[in-house]
Amino acid sequence: MVVKKKTAKVEAVALDEEKLHKLIASLSVDGEDDGVRHVAQTLQSCLELTEPVQQIQLVKKAGSQLEALSEEQSGGALLDACLHTLALVYTSLQAKNPLRRAIASTLGSVPAWLQERTVKCLCACLSDCLSNSDADKYSHTVDTITACMDGFPLGDRCINKLLPEVLQFLHRGLSEYLHQNSGLAGLHIAQAQLMQSCLAAVKTSMLVIQRSQETIGAALQGEHDHCKVEDALSCLLSCYIHILTDEEFIQSVQSTAGMAVVLLIRSVMGSGDEVASVVCSLLRGSAQGLDSAPQWLKQRCVGLCTSGRPLGVSLYLCHGVLAMLSWKGALPGPQWEQLLLLVPDTLLDLDVSIKESSTAMVVSRVLTLWSGAALDCLQGENRPCPPHLQKSLSGGSDLQRHLLEHIYSHWEHPLDGVRHQTRSLFRNLLLLHQHTSPSAPDPTKDSYITELTQSLLGLEWHMRGKYGSLGCLVELYGAGYLLNIHPQLPSCLLGLMGDQTLAPYASDLLERLFVRHKAQLENEAGEAGTTEEWMEHWHQTWVTPLLQVLCHARLDQTTYILDYFLPKLLRCSPPSLAHMVQALQDTPPCSTGPPGSRGALGALMTCLRAARAQGVVPSSEEGLWGGLVPLCLLQQALIHKHDQVRIDALGLVCESHRSTEVLTSQEMDLIRHFLLPNLNSQSPGVRQQTVSLMKKLLCRVKDSTQLLQKRLSQERDQEQRDRDQHTLHLYKEFLRWLCVRLLEVLLPGASFSKCLMSLHLLCLLGQLFTFSSGPDVFALGEVVTSGHAQNVLYCVASNFLEVKQLASSLLTQLPPSAVGLQVPERMRCVLQAALDLSTSTKPFDSVTAAHLLNLLLHQPDLSQALLHCAQQQGLDFQLPSPLPQASETLILELNTLAVVQFLLSCLQSEVLRAESSLLQAAASCPLYGRAHCITAVLQHLNTETLRETDQWRCLVSELIAVCYRMSDVVSPVVQSSSPEGLIPMDTDSETSAGLQKILQEIQPRDTNDFFTNARELDTHHGDENNTQCQTTHTPSLDAGGEGYRVTAQMVLVCCWRSMKEVAMLLGQLCQSLPLHYTNDKARTHPGLITEEQVEGVGLYFRQQLLQSRHRGAFELAYVGFVRLTDMLCRSGSQALQQLPGRWLSEVLEEVKSSDPSSKLCATRRSAGIPFYIQALLSSEPKSSSCSLLKMTMRELIALASPSADRNTDSSTVPQVHALNILRALYRDTRLGENIIPFVSDGMQAAVLGFTSPVWAVRNSSTLLFSTLITRIFGVKKGKDEHSKKNRMTGREFFTRFPALYPFLLNQLKEAAATVESDSGQVKLHPSLFLLLLVLSRLYPSPMDGSSSPLGLAPFMPFIIRCGRSAVYRTREMAARALVPFVLVTQVPSTVLSLLQDLPPEPGPRIQHNHIHGTLLQVLFLLRSYQTDSHRPLPAGNGIGEALSQRMWLASRQNSCVVTRGAFLDVLVSLCGPKTSLLADSEVSELRNKTLSILMASDLVISDPSFTTLGPGSTQYLLSLARVALSASVEIPELWRGPQLTTQLLQCLLQCPQYEVRELALEGVLRTLQVEEEEKKRRPQWLDETTLSNLTSLALHETHPQCLAKVLQLLCVLSSSGELVWRDCAKVLAQDEVLLHLLTLAQNSVHSVELHCAALTLASQLVVQLVNSDPKGASAVSCLAQWGALVCSCCSEEQPVEVKLMVAKVLVNCTDTVLTSPHLPLGLSTTVSLWRSLFTLLQDEDQDVRDSASDFIAHVPAPLLNVAGVSVCPPVAMDSGVRLLCRLFELWGQAAAGVLALTEWLLGGEEGSDEAVADEASSLDEEDFLFEKGDLNLWAEPVQWVKLLHRHLSSLIQTLKQTQHPGTSSLDQDQLHALSTQAQAKALSSQRALYSLPALPQFSCTVEHARLTLRHQRATLALEVLEWLK
Repeated sequence: MVVKKKTAKVEAVALDEEKLHKLIASLSVDGEDDGVRHVAQTLQSCLELTEPVQQIQLVKKAGSQLEALSEEQSGGALLDACLHTLALVYTSLQAKNPLRRAIASTLGSVPAWLQERTVKCLCACLSDCLSNSDADKYSHTVDTITACMDGFPLGDRCINKLLPEVLQFLHRGLSEYLHQNSGLAGLHIAQAQLMQSCLAAVKTSMLVIQRSQETIGAALQGEHDHCKVEDALSCLLSCYIHILTDEEFIQSVQSTAGMAVVLLIRSVMGSGDEVASVVCSLLRGSAQGLDSAPQWLKQRCVGLCTSGRPLGVSLYLCHGVLAMLSWKGALPGPQWEQLLLLVPDTLLDLDVSIKESSTAMVVSRVLTLWSGAALDCLQGENRPCPPHLQKSLSGGSDLQRHLLEHIYSHWEHPLDGVRHQTRSLFRNLLLLHQHTSPSAPDPTKDSYITELTQSLLGLEWHMRGKYGSLGCLVELYGAGYLLNIHPQLPSCLLGLMGDQTLAPYASDLLERLFVRHKAQLENEAGEAGTTEEWMEHWHQTWVTPLLQVLCHARLDQTTYILDYFLPKLLRCSPPSLAHMVQALQDTPPCSTGPPGSRGALGALMTCLRAARAQGVVPSSEEGLWGGLVPLCLLQQALIHKHDQVRIDALGLVCESHRSTEVLTSQEMDLIRHFLLPNLNSQSPGVRQQTVSLMKKLLCRVKDSTQLLQKRLSQERDQEQRDRDQHTLHLYKEFLRWLCVRLLEVLLPGASFSKCLMSLHLLCLLGQLFTFSSGPDVFALGEVVTSGHAQNVLYCVASNFLEVKQLASSLLTQLPPSAVGLQVPERMRCVLQAALDLSTSTKPFDSVTAAHLLNLLLHQPDLSQALLHCAQQQGLDFQLPSPLPQASETLILELNTLAVVQFLLSCLQSEVLRAESSLLQAAASCPLYGRAHCITAVLQHLNTETLRETDQWRCLVSELIAVCYRMSDVVSPVVQSSSPEGLIPMDTDSETSAGLQKILQEIQPRDTNDFFTNARELDTHHGDENNTQCQTTHTPSLDAGGEGYRVTAQMVLVCCWRSMKEVAMLLGQLCQSLPLHYTNDKARTHPGLITEEQVEGVGLYFRQQLLQSRHRGAFELAYVGFVRLTDMLCRSGSQALQQLPGRWLSEVLEEVKSSDPSSKLCATRRSAGIPFYIQALLSSEPKSSSCSLLKMTMRELIALASPSADRNTDSSTVPQVHALNILRALYRDTRLGENIIPFVSDGMQAAVLGFTSPVWAVRNSSTLLFSTLITRIFGVKKGKDEHSKKNRMTGREFFTRFPALYPFLLNQLKEAAATVESDSGQVKLHPSLFLLLLVLSRLYPSPMDGSSSPLGLAPFMPFIIRCGRSAVYRTREMAARALVPFVLVTQVPSTVLSLLQDLPPEPGPRIQHNHIHGTLLQVLFLLRSYQTDSHRPLPAGNGIGEALSQRMWLASRQNSCVVTRGAFLDVLVSLCGPKTSLLADSEVSELRNKTLSILMASDLVISDPSFTTLGPGSTQYLLSLARVALSASVEIPELWRGPQLTTQLLQCLLQCPQYEVRELALEGVLRTLQVEEEEKKRRPQWLDETTLSNLTSLALHETHPQCLAKVLQLLCVLSSSGELVWRDCAKVLAQDEVLLHLLTLAQNSVHSVELHCAALTLASQLVVQLVNSDPKGASAVSCLAQWGALVCSCCSEEQPVEVKLMVAKVLVNCTDTVLTSPHLPLGLSTTVSLWRSLFTLLQDEDQDVRDSASDFIAHVPAPLLNVAGVSVCPPVAMDSGVRLLCRLFELWGQAAAGVLALTEWLLGGEEGSDEAVADEASSLDEEDFLFEKGDLNLWAEPVQWVKLLHRHLSSLIQTLKQTQHPGTSSLDQDQLHALSTQAQAKALSSQRALYSLPALPQFSCTVEHARLTLRHQRATLALEVLEWLK
């Protein structure tokens, strides 16, 4: 993207009158030389002009005239006047004005003899500026000084001449700024401007010092100017030091001051060793090395060497050292070496002590600068590097180690910049190592590099920092080096591309690897002279793994490969595309890959699309894309089942490297093929991509059209002209087709997704081609009929906001004649509909109303329609008089004014009604709709250019007043303590009285009388329960003949929505209207809203946020308040700028002093208080010093931290508030990184809050704690709570939050001391759980050095100690928390020491809690060790021996079953299939011992005494079962006990405990599924006995989960062949089993899992039965029962799992049952099954639809043209109905088929629903405030009806052709019945449609759509029946 450079603004010369006249007079002196007079005249006319560009031209002319002067013409006064004029104008112009540049160039080009005089004039003018003491002029003068040194040699000379004056002026300016800064607290804009001025002044002073080195040196040596310069420099230095040590200054100013200090010292002292010595002292903060500096410098510097200086000082000085001293080449002396090594030490010390992320950013940047400086030193002259320096900088040195530790703790930092800097630092460290040890260029021989590489590769792949570091290694040592060490690297990185957070990093590393690898192979091949093989090798390494992943991985895992990796690969090697296409086309087309993957076809589309977008594949006329792909493949891909395959195919058609590439007719046909089936996509991502690709295509059409038109106007060749003309004609046809198709689908009842897509594409057409009907090339407006436009208008009534917005925007683009809003009658109708909707009780109706009003605002005659409506309503309404010939903007303004006034007068009368009866208002005219419409109408108004300002001012005041009145009416409800239930308990008498009044209205009555006046109701005093009215219906109030039914829900919705709309309206007014204020210079800025009004609105919001209790009310008040606070800090009024600070202090005081009697809400997480504070803080500019945030956080943390004197009930309220507010602030993303410095304190407050005796404090602390965990470790990135993605290395955690190290350690120490369970009493330390939770989120990095002061080792003994707790959960948490603290290399030794703690034999004093805790720790350590990617190999570690000595723990000698089970778990993890810690011989010995324990255990030997084992016995049995499973099913060959297998399995399956049976079945099922996937043969343990055990278990099992598992297992077994069902010795027949399973399925609807398993197995049996005897199958009685059961499972309300199961069942029986020529199930059952399949194809759940669409792949090839392809559901449905019609012919049942399909068309099955629907529609709609509408938002009955009608018509044609004349095979009775039914339906629906109100599309949208559909069904059915007659 090319960014235009900003051009500076040219302004004319602006001098005051007096000066200007003087100058002009001085230039008009006569009697001088001609040449000089010409110059004077030119300048005179220049001053008289006011056009800046002309002035520049005249100045240039004067310049060339001056250049032409000769020394003889050196005339006197006039020439001086000319030079003086130029100099004066130069110094008076603003910075960056091109005129100033022109004058500089003119002055710079004067002849040499004139230069001295020029300098003198310039000096005089500059001196005047410098002596001007007006503080306002300072920044202008600073700019002028900078300009003088910006490429202007004469200016440089002036500055040098006036050096003392310039330096004194700069000091004066800086001092003034420092003084001003102290008084600007809270004025953010002024403060920001001051910081900019300050920064400019410091930079300018540095520039002056840098440019005047010699002058300064001479002055300091000289006699007379010596004191002046010295004093000025000394004063400047004191200013710099002030800035450095004052934390109120922003970072950029402080950083620049740090550089200025070093620069000044260097300028005064030269560049010898003394400078380095002085700077070293400053960095160390000690005054010892300052002696070599001059006395005055030493005195100033001592001020910087105090012990209490801020941390930033040394950081900014380090930056100064690196930026301002020269490090190129050899160093001047030993002090410089010392300084070079001192800088990183200083920075690394800061690393641990800083908190702000922005400072961490500076530290990282300065460290990278340092590494660059160190490299410069080493790369200098060929002099050898000093040995000490060489040793310090080489790899492996202490310094390098510390720097690497810095890198490892910051490479995951949340700030992008920090991560980037650490990577650069790592690269520089490698380069430093290369330079200091040049002896080992081969990395494999360099031990430091190989160790570093191994440790990096060994790290977990989720650590993002690892990728950049490996990239640096590739860059410096080549890709071959890494591939030799880790050959699987390409596949490994491709596997990581599925993770969004890692994909950019992995792809970056992959790119570096394959690019370097290619270059390396090419070089090697070039040297060896072989050229062909290397490319094949490269393809094998990079392309083959890519294609495997593309074909087989799940789609969501490959998204990022396409975004990040594939384009880079093709860019690197374009010829590889041919290799990819060849490889993928060699794969058979129907090999779809595993379910959920894109298969070879999808992969082919993906590769081609990426190549086309990269411009690798040209599009060509003959066959698409150079004939690489056959057209039929593309057509298949465009309607493929998988979204991504379709999108890739579409991308291939639409995307092109050139935007002017002409579309071929084939491409247009492909789009036609794609569009209709893909309009109704449920996935937002797919819709977005489709629209984006279609936009590319349409842009191509537009750009290529322009190209073709241009060619036509220039082309001479007639043939070419004809071709171009033909292409334009094709374009026109295509665009018109597209336009009509998109408009046609917008019918009532179209699905939300289809409307959305269609409107999006139509809006695109409007933007790119416009819907004009004039002489435009395409004239798309001609095809838009008024019917089309009406349908678009009715889309505005959609419940989906996005559809409303798109429809509104499209209506403004369609031809006005089609939309017809300018027709008065039509306009009135729509306006009336809008006004009616604005008082509807359904919330989304008011949004529709707002959209309709916005559409009408552009109509000139709107005011007349409004008057008409006002007369009808009897409103007294005056209109502003319309002006003739008004412009569009004026019409818009007047219409908006009229509409707002009209709505306002309606609202005022409604508020009046609400004040007398809120109940009536809630039922008939809830206020929020009107307010919403006013806000929406105002949003589209440009408030800066209004003409009727007086009327608007008046209106704004009225609006604000009515808002306050609305709020007063409804606030008693939302501010009551329980707004949702409306049970008044408020002590405040006013609120209470208001509520009682409302309650008296809402109170439910037992009778049905109609009361005439709600006020006069007698209230029930006796029964309290009468006031509880959650959703009870109240009697209708008859007001003026209108009847209402009102619920408490309606009143509540009316109230909180009204509050919401008031907040939005007030926020909108404050934010968008210009402010009327007077600033400090007494200038008045006219506006529409005054400061007092804004402040009043602020106070209103304050009251609402601090007192509302209803979440909806205060959350939305917050939105309005944020608009207000944003406006406050940006407004020009100083009074308003200071409000946020004042309000904050007030609310914090109120929080501090709050107690239970305070009005602030202490429950509901402090309700609106956190929102209020959040809004005030987030309005503070990010770039400021964030003083408000710092002050607030300090106060809140002090309040939130527990203190001894605050344990009374009254003093805990502020603590609860503080904790709740802190939680909100930590969650606020807008505060971003600025909140991080306070995380440590917040964590301490949360943990300590847990120790409070008050429940409220503990509750708030919990919430705060969970927020902080998210803030620190990030949002949960997966289902696994403990995955490493949500964890941090201990070093990184404690580096970022150093204060937590001692805190957590002390707390843990304290908590661990309480867990000893010897006494048998349970002592629970309150915060132990929290501590273990935090610690379990840390893990040790293998990169951690042992020297780290923040090591994790001190925590270990305490965590181990916590394992002794008497609380089971604490022991488990301690075990989990221990794992991260043990390095993988230390696992064996830690496990051994833990095992040695266990008692070697039973004894009396054994603590079982202690044993259990230890065993859990061992178990968790072993599991983590087995999953770790780089564990050391097992070696003799003594663990086997320690275990063998303690085997008694697993036997009956151990009386505690819990510890017995835990010990068995440890044994399983060591004897299992995963890598063990033990050597093989030890493992087999251990397995034998374990087996003997198992065979003697309660699982195998049933012991009657077992029942007495007590708690934990089930866990113990499960542990035994895990051992048995491992030995019998998982790895029997390793346990050497195949003979035991059957016996063990039998014990498991017959165990009385259902948990054991379930575990066993799960294990067997898992193993079988894995073996089936890997296509292995059936395992030997599955013998006759086991099978017979399983089938009898299936018949007799009583526990539902176990039964479901057995049936699933049998499904797997039955799918590979027929099963023999045995019940003990008896063998059962297939139909007996089927009957049993069907009964089971029918009776198990309550358990989805069991229901699905039973029906799936039954269906497999049905398929087997039908296959074995297709013709005799109909004899089996229960097949019809099976069919009915399957059909019942397809209905909408069934759970998704059931529908998915049925879809699979139907797909699997497609070829045997649905399409069988023998009709094995009879016609009616088969037709019902097809009907069920079509129901599933229209299901709302996409997975169900996709699953059902697979039936196409199972249809026998002769019946369909294409075999075995997967298509999207709409295409599957179309093909399915066509196929069914074909089958009716094949079965010879065409006549019956026609009648069946006609019944479907009529919707016969809805007969019963009709009555219910009629009844529902007769009810008053007001009952249902939030109506559900249809459950299925995807299905489109309208399209289904059209599809049926189309296929029915063709079936009837066929029937008529094949039928002999005179015979009728149709059932006449049925035909007659259908006719009667259809006629009745048509009539009733017609009647119902007539009875709807005007424009029912808006007022009762759902009902209208339902009736229209019903009418359409009936009409089409009648048409079909007519044909049949």
